[in-house]
Amino acid sequence: MIYRGRKVTGEDIAFVRHLIQERPHLSRWKLSRELCEIWQWKQANGALRDMLCRGLLLMLHRAGEIELPAVKRTVRNRIAERTRPAYVAIEQHPFTGSLSELQPLEFAQVRRTPEEALFNSLLERHHYLGYERPVGEHLKYLVKAGGQPIACLAWSSAPRHLKLRDRYLGWSDEARERNVLWLAYNTRFLILPWIRVAHLASHILGRMAKIVPQDWQRLYAHPIYWLETFVDTSRFAGTCYRAANWIEMGETQGRGHRAPTFEQTRPVKKMLGLPLHSRFREILST
Repeated sequence: MIYRGRKVTGEDIAFVRHLIQERPHLSRWKLSRELCEIWQWKQANGALRDMLCRGLLLMLHRAGEIELPAVKRTVRNRIAERTRPAYVAIEQHPFTGSLSELQPLEFAQVRRTPEEALFNSLLERHHYLGYERPVGEHLKYLVKAGGQPIACLAWSSAPRHLKLRDRYLGWSDEARERNVLWLAYNTRFLILPWIRVAHLASHILGRMAKIVPQDWQRLYAHPIYWLETFVDTSRFAGTCYRAANWIEMGETQGRGHRAPTFEQTRPVKKMLGLPLHSRFREILST
């Protein structure tokens, strides 16, 4: 079987059974961490893929392949319990001048900083989709002018399966499994509503194309060769992305992931991507 890109063989399952038998005192948490060390199942920055390993163990347990130790304590699901981001008040200074008058711009990566609460609040209050807690590798940026926030951008790990992107890159299943971690997905882009400056959005996207790969390498110890996003065509034309040299790859059919019918149930979205290396096809296909 294949689990999250890792091939799980009969020998692997037999090894897990033997480990559980030899180390019956191990909790499920310690068992998963020990397996990560043995299998060298780690992120590029050295962090154990502990949650993925626990998911694999639970899947094998439910399938009757192994017998996990009894649950020793119940861990609260803080994701399910969490409330919406708290409101953080800021001064609103309307600006309708030129881009040159707004300069210089400051780009601050605010994940795990005191300003993360402000970022979350601004998205929740002013983005039409609201704030959504990212999963996996991700970065959060506040763009400021004169010390005041003017825009927010969120980036996260790219979805594993996207037909439009996979077709554009010419990916095989094997190449996608190996290389999807080299992609980053722009999940949110907000220019605060009291800021109205021509060409600001495309300028920010152009700056981001250089900043995101550097910060991703620093934080997660691996490069990024491709950026991607979706644009809701019922609301936006995606002009700022195209002006920043993003490539239009096509439109979704509005059915969503694993839709039970062939009828449109969601807004049609335009998919765009930006290569960050001249040899991106070669790199992402090896």
